[in-house]
Amino acid sequence: MVLRRRKQVGDEWQLVEEMVQWEASETAIIVCDMWAEHPCKMAELRVDRMAPRMNEVLSLARDHGVAIVHSPSSGIKYYEDTPYRARMKEAVHAEPSVPIQGWCYLNEEHEPPLPIDDSVTRGEAIVRGCDDPHPKHYPDSDRHQHPAIKMIGYDGVSDNGQEIFNFLEQEGRKNIVIMGVHTNMCVLGRPFGIRQQVYLGKNVVLCRDLTDALYDPRDRPYVSHARGVELVVEHIEKHWCPTILGSMLTHVVPGSADAPEDGSTS
Repeated sequence: MVLRRRKQVGDEWQLVEEMVQWEASETAIIVCDMWAEHPCKMAELRVDRMAPRMNEVLSLARDHGVAIVHSPSSGIKYYEDTPYRARMKEAVHAEPSVPIQGWCYLNEEHEPPLPIDDSVTRGEAIVRGCDDPHPKHYPDSDRHQHPAIKMIGYDGVSDNGQEIFNFLEQEGRKNIVIMGVHTNMCVLGRPFGIRQQVYLGKNVVLCRDLTDALYDPRDRPYVSHARGVELVVEHIEKHWCPTILGSMLTHVVPGSADAPEDGSTS
C-alpha cells in the first residue's frame, strides 16, 4: 500500500510516497455519513455515484479480514435491533489516552484554515458549502446508510466515538482507513474522524478517491468542485495524515491469501 503525504521543505511542499504493508487483521475501515439522502442535492448525486464503488472496495477488503464500521451519523436509530449495532454496544470498554470529543474543530496549533471557504449558506439551505443552484431546506432527509453500501457479516454500525474506540481496541485494529463524506467537515471533525484518530495515536489514512467535500465554486478560492476536493485532500496530507486509493485495500501480499499447503480449508 502506498501512503501519500506532503512534507514542507523550506517554503515548498513536496509530495512524499511511502510503501507500507498493513496486516488486514489489524485494519479497520470507517464509512462516514454515506447517507441515503442529503439536504444538498448535488452532494447527494455525488454520493449516489460513489456508493457502488465504495461497496466494491468494502466487499473485497472484508474478504481479506479488514473490519468494517458503518457510521451514518444521526441514522443509527434505524439499526438498533441489528447484530451490527449490538456488536458495537457490547464491545469491552477501553480507556482512551485522550478525551474523545463530541466534535473535533479546526486545531490552530496543528493546521491553518482550510483552503476553501465552506462557511456560506444560500437560499433556504442550512447546509454550508452546498453547490445546488438554488439550495433549499430539506428537514426530513433519510439518514439510513446508502442502500448501495451493504452491511453484512461481522460489520458494526455506530456514530459514537467511544463505542467505535472500544471496538477497535477490542479487535486489535490499530490501522484506520476513513472514507465517506464530507472531507472538510465530518470526515475531519466527527468523534470517529481523522482529527480524533490522530489524537488517539491510530495509524489513520484517508481514502482520497472515496470521499467528497461540501464546497461551492461560487466561494473562495473560486475553483471547480473537483479542485476544491483536491485542495482539502492536500490540506489533510500536509497537516493530518496520509492518503491512499481504494484499490489498495483490495489486494494482499501475493501468497498470503492462498490455501494452506496441506490442502485444508480450516
